[in-house]
Amino acid sequence: MSLWGGSHHCASVFRLLDLHTHQCLWDTIASDKKQILVFCACSTGACSALSLEIKASASVRAYVGEQVALRCSFKSSFPIAESLTIDWTYRPIAGGQMETIFHYQSVPYPTTVGKFKDRISWVGNVAKGDASIAIESPSKSDNGTFICSVKNPPDVYHNIPQTTLVVTERGFSFQLTSAVLLSILVFLPSIIVVVLLLVRMGRKFAVQKEKKKPGYKKSSIEVSDESEHTGTGTCLGKLRDRCLNCVDTDEEDPY
Repeated sequence: MSLWGGSHHCASVFRLLDLHTHQCLWDTIASDKKQILVFCACSTGACSALSLEIKASASVRAYVGEQVALRCSFKSSFPIAESLTIDWTYRPIAGGQMETIFHYQSVPYPTTVGKFKDRISWVGNVAKGDASIAIESPSKSDNGTFICSVKNPPDVYHNIPQTTLVVTERGFSFQLTSAVLLSILVFLPSIIVVVLLLVRMGRKFAVQKEKKKPGYKKSSIEVSDESEHTGTGTCLGKLRDRCLNCVDTDEEDPY
């Protein structure tokens, strides 16, 4: 019976699992035979030797029109091979079928159809275990679930982390930079002085305008002030002022 006859031959297959020293042997196995080999490993509890660990943000917040990065990292127990593939899939928040929006195999292949056309860019680095992508000009209609999938044969089985994208409008935000703060400190006092002067001039103009109206009656204070100024201009007022000056003068007669 053939080596690939069924799961009861798994014991004889484990000699192939030391893939670190038999990588060339693994590369010669057909893809369908690799699946049987992996099945054998998993059925006997050895699946951890053929698994990828993928990490992605559970939730990402973005703002309309501003580029957002969807981070995804992976760790494989085998060296990065040319056959490594990365796929990003998307499902709208309203539900529906998953659609592939990005594929990577040696070079990136962003989707050329659908609403993400010309909006997906590769920002990852497979040599560093980075499978991140970025979305240009996100909108609220992009809200949904994104899934990062990585396969690095023979590592083809992994966890399936999901990232929920939430795109919202950016609220009004005002950040005080040093230049803005300096401008406020310099110009605010000047503005306050100008406003006070304008208010004072406005009040003075209003009083003068009121005095010019017919039938205007002066207050007792205004009448007393005018009497003092008038008295000073008369002969009696001048004499009084002179006498006061004579009394205040403290000069001694020369000997």
